[in-house]
Amino acid sequence: MSEDRAEMSEDGGESSSPSSATKPRGCDVSGGGDYLSPSADQVLDNVLDNVLLFLTSRRDRNAASLVSKSWWRAEALTREELFIGNCYAVSPRRVTERFRRVRAVTLKGKPRFADFNLMPPNWGAHFAPWVAAMGHRYRALEKLCLKRMRVKDEDLELLARSFPCFKELVLVCCDGFGTSGLAMVASKCRQLRVLDLTEDDVIDDEVDWISCFPEGETSLESLIFDCVDCLIDFEALEQLVTRSPSLKKLRLNRYVNIGQLYRLMIQAPQLTHLGTGSFSPSEIVAQGDQEPDYVSAFAACRSLVCLSGFREITSDYLPAIYPVCANLTSLNFSYANISAEQLIPVIRHCHKLQILWVLDSVCDEGLHAVAATCKDLRELRVFPVDAREDGEAPVSDVGLLAISEGCSKLQSILYFCQRMTNAAVIAMSKNCPDIVVFRLCIMGRHQPDHITDEPMDEGFGAIVKNCKKLTRLAVSGLLTDRAFSYIGQYGKLVRTLSVAFAGNSDMGLKYVLEGCPRLQKLEIRDSPFGDSALHSGLHHYYNMRFLWMSSCKLTRQGCKEIAQRLPRLVVEVINGSEEDEMEDDFFDVLYMYRSLEGPRADAPRFVTIL
Repeated sequence: MSEDRAEMSEDGGESSSPSSATKPRGCDVSGGGDYLSPSADQVLDNVLDNVLLFLTSRRDRNAASLVSKSWWRAEALTREELFIGNCYAVSPRRVTERFRRVRAVTLKGKPRFADFNLMPPNWGAHFAPWVAAMGHRYRALEKLCLKRMRVKDEDLELLARSFPCFKELVLVCCDGFGTSGLAMVASKCRQLRVLDLTEDDVIDDEVDWISCFPEGETSLESLIFDCVDCLIDFEALEQLVTRSPSLKKLRLNRYVNIGQLYRLMIQAPQLTHLGTGSFSPSEIVAQGDQEPDYVSAFAACRSLVCLSGFREITSDYLPAIYPVCANLTSLNFSYANISAEQLIPVIRHCHKLQILWVLDSVCDEGLHAVAATCKDLRELRVFPVDAREDGEAPVSDVGLLAISEGCSKLQSILYFCQRMTNAAVIAMSKNCPDIVVFRLCIMGRHQPDHITDEPMDEGFGAIVKNCKKLTRLAVSGLLTDRAFSYIGQYGKLVRTLSVAFAGNSDMGLKYVLEGCPRLQKLEIRDSPFGDSALHSGLHHYYNMRFLWMSSCKLTRQGCKEIAQRLPRLVVEVINGSEEDEMEDDFFDVLYMYRSLEGPRADAPRFVTIL
């Protein structure tokens, strides 16, 4: 049985029953399979319960659930961790009725393009129905990870009251809640080990949530709140860190200055991951008092392997981190507008570095230093400081080429630039054959090879041809249908494809949909693909998590035909805001996803479900 058919819970939360193996994944949860006598069935269930305990991979478990009715039932009863890649692909009721012993849930809402303001903020992805359903069924829930979900303070209050054993809350790119909700979690979840808030939009309710953690020694192992853009009670934070001996990860917001950081590090030398906050002078220093010995504080943190933060950085303090650089495996300067001159002395100490995030202010010169020192680098992300219209971006093909020549173990790269050449991309495909994720974002529309003025077809073609492990690809720049033909021909493992301002006819998208059997997520914006291209993927849409297209050449009628031919597919067309009215043959966004439930009931007025 193919991996595509066996993988429903990775994307939708639930695998189909054995009797539905020829239907779209997840179309039936009623059971099926061969008849067994009661005694044989019981024996088999007991054996399966023990066997399935050793299956930890989602894909393996989904494949097992398709063998027979007994396997389907046993897999559901033994699953403790649940991944739901689209909150609208399955209902909370269906999930909680089938999976009864779940202790950890990962739930995703809006598609990734919501991060780029391409989706209205009140589109949906509400956590409320999920926490209500889980509160009744999953009393033993310990871990919850939400991504791009709409979470309200009332939801966090219900969560805190419903799960007496709750230990880990991770919120990524979520919104709708404030410090009042955080205070409820801090005060009620007395076994809390992890509270990680990453890129969330947190409302300042002027509630001192840090002070709400219970008195006495805590179980905290990770506290991440660098995205909470409001003042905190530092004295309460210092006391919390002091009475949290198991704390390993701490990431601070910009209201924590370097003097306060020093005090926290003295209390927690056991930290392995540290987000430094603003990394700028404290009020004490500004008054002319003697500065603390920051170098000694970092030197005492012998377990540090990850540094991030550095908001509002003052370069004079960078030498303070030198003592820990030799052990660092991860360094995040993505909020620090530092130059190559500032980066190079730091990087020269980082011989063990595996993950590096920087802004393009480090220039090609900084990337040369990375290539010369960080021979074990596995992941590199280079973000733009700002959008430049003059084409004079500080990183280019020169920096990319240097990285490819110096960092042969590279597996993942995100690279923003405004100048690129096919030669540099081809060199990377040959020098870094283990690349799994390749995201090259050439800013500006339809930018060719800046030396030959040719399309970037051959560069991206080399990536999909030479990087045999590639699963995620983002393309940009001047691309013709030839580039997409390469992707269709060689991208057999590609699961996520992002396209921006690229292609010249419907054939480009046809090549991809007909040639990439593993494709799960397809994101396209500002490209010339129309109804004909969309219809070429009819055979594959039930196997995908979603397809997103914005500012393309699709018609309402063409999308309606997709909805009629694939009734298990939800086809949403979206205008930019509630004030816009849907025109007959035009819309801003198409969002299609498979669902066991059919159209959702909470669609706002600007969403039309065909």
